[in-house]
Amino acid sequence: MKKVIIVHGYTGYPTKNWFPWLKKELEKQGVEVIVPAMPHTEAPQLAEWLSYLQKIVGEATPQTYLVGHSLGCIAILRYLETLDTQIGGVVLVSGFAEPIHFTELDNFFATDLNDKKIIENTKHIILINSDNDEHVPLWQGQKMAERFNAKMIVLNNAGHINENSGFKELPVVLAEIKNMFES
Repeated sequence: MKKVIIVHGYTGYPTKNWFPWLKKELEKQGVEVIVPAMPHTEAPQLAEWLSYLQKIVGEATPQTYLVGHSLGCIAILRYLETLDTQIGGVVLVSGFAEPIHFTELDNFFATDLNDKKIIENTKHIILINSDNDEHVPLWQGQKMAERFNAKMIVLNNAGHINENSGFKELPVVLAEIKNMFES
């Protein structure tokens, strides 16, 4: 059975943004969907998020797919570094692989990412970024696309692609996940 885990970002929670909509849409298709409440979202620590994500995912398989928003994206990239198997794919929305203006998140960047291991451990990497994100500059997504040989989708004037930017639904994510399921 296909399993999708949706990882929220800094100060986020499972019932925010487009996560409930995506969960509902995927469940209609018989997909198991988990949207965990990540620990200490106001003061996130990589070690804690990573161990929690490992516990939530359980055994990673080619039927495992991860969707992240903002800080959830770097948490997913760090998770991919720990695997010895390939998962089905990841969709990273408003993601970044280098520090941004929130210094309290710098612990997620204490070591360099293992790009080779990240690429090896997932069949697909899809990036969705906005050209006017107030937190994550577009160059972050562009650089990740180059680093990870990933497909990049740029949304115009979409802000941080969250509820505050008007996104309670995000059909592009659903479409990309469906494409990954079929390939």
